[in-house]
Amino acid sequence: MTRRRRRTMTPNDKIKLKNERQIRALPTFTPATNKRIDSNYYVEGYAARYEPYVLYETEDGPIYERFERGCFDNCDMSDIIYQLNHQGTVMARTGNGSLIVEVDENGLFTAADLGRTEAARNHYEEISTGMITKMSWGFILGDYHYDRESRTIVHKSVKKIFDVSGVSIPANQNTEINARSWVDGVIDLAVRSEAELDDRRRRLRLKIQLQGEKINEN
Repeated sequence: MTRRRRRTMTPNDKIKLKNERQIRALPTFTPATNKRIDSNYYVEGYAARYEPYVLYETEDGPIYERFERGCFDNCDMSDIIYQLNHQGTVMARTGNGSLIVEVDENGLFTAADLGRTEAARNHYEEISTGMITKMSWGFILGDYHYDRESRTIVHKSVKKIFDVSGVSIPANQNTEINARSWVDGVIDLAVRSEAELDDRRRRLRLKIQLQGEKINEN
């Protein structure tokens, strides 16, 4: 009797994502050459770029993600807010002109005036001193598909953008994006410490392994 080789589940097995709020981490804040908002507390960067990037690492190799040009054409971008770690105090928002989130030739551009409140100014100091170096954004999935040949999740549309946030602990230091559970499509939203993050990764690996074993048994 030939014993079947166990393997880890990958998006080739299941790629369906839940229609829930998704979180992606951004690269570092970028220096401003020409400020879009007249403020001494100005930050800017890109929530998304069009070129593919590594979303998640598996034993079979990386899984990529790419947002197509035109994916934001019909996106609901009304009254987007800026927060720290996607919770708590609102530090800027598009509704009062202290936050800009718009599409350009590179992707989804973001700029904020963090000088309107004391909390926002304190957050700006955390950024300027290098205490906070990453951003992320929250959105609802639109149309997407998985390209097996290139191992890439391709987003053709995004339904809605909720917020952009400075983040204190990116969920994946290597890829600068949040770890995704391919088993249930849920994004880890609130990671409080590296210890908690390591524990979540350990439980996720075990869950994926068990799911892969069930598939092979069937």
